[in-house]
Amino acid sequence: QVQLVESGGGLVQPGGSLRLSCAASGSIFSINAMGWYRQAPGQQRELVASITRDGSTVYADSVKGRFTISRDNAKSTVFLQMNSLEPEDTAVYYCNAAKPRSMTYYWGQGTQVTVSS
Repeated sequence: QVQLVESGGGLVQPGGSLRLSCAASGSIFSINAMGWYRQAPGQQRELVASITRDGSTVYADSVKGRFTISRDNAKSTVFLQMNSLEPEDTAVYYCNAAKPRSMTYYWGQGTQVTVSS
């Protein structure tokens, strides 16, 4: 089993920055990719960014140029640096970890990000 714990969310003004962290524990050695998803009230959960163990990244069009995903494999942690935040970024952000070989996926409990003046 894998446990994921997110942190770093909070309230920020438009144009501000936040850095989210996701710490993985348990059986982590088979994780090939981790990502961040978000879900706003009344909306579907959507992919924000993902990163594989070799460093390949994917970003949603809405966050390209503003958000950066990174990993520290030694510490089993993934980060999401969010700059130039907009009110439309307000959502609960969830960490995801994938073990494609076993078709197994894990989710954190989420951390709230609110962008408001």
